[in-house]
Amino acid sequence: MERTLLLNTSFQPLKVISWRKAITLYFLDKVEILEEYDREIRSVSQTIQLPAVVRLLKYVRLERRSVKLSRDTVFQRDHFTCQYCAQRFPSHQLTCDHVIPRSKGGKSTWDNLVTACLPCNTKKGSHLPEKVGISFREKPREPDWFQFLALSLNAASDHPAWRVYLPQIPN
Repeated sequence: MERTLLLNTSFQPLKVISWRKAITLYFLDKVEILEEYDREIRSVSQTIQLPAVVRLLKYVRLERRSVKLSRDTVFQRDHFTCQYCAQRFPSHQLTCDHVIPRSKGGKSTWDNLVTACLPCNTKKGSHLPEKVGISFREKPREPDWFQFLALSLNAASDHPAWRVYLPQIPN
């Protein structure tokens, strides 16, 4: 099923909506259609291409959003790559590792969780990474909401035109 990327007036990605919602917003004069799918829908009196990207005509002010901390969001932030050996793995071969182990007072926070493969996590155990001779690929931190949205959408973009409107995420 085709989905539609919704942009703010500043071309900042906001969210993904259904094509039905996008067409409703279009007929209510709330969005303009920027990109379309090849597929069209027809009513008795007209034909319209399914919208792939729409932009709001009035600016929507957003409060600072934060990314919900979960196993999957840590994997996405780290690009499904072990932060110790720098190898990419499918999610079922990864774990979330506490940099400062919970047994030593470490909390489940963005700054203390990293993606680790099973062998590296076993090697580290309940020690600090420096004690075992392991270093990070990159320092863990809370992801920016808009970059995280772009990362999620880049991973499953429905239309090649979406990439034009999404921030580039380094691999």
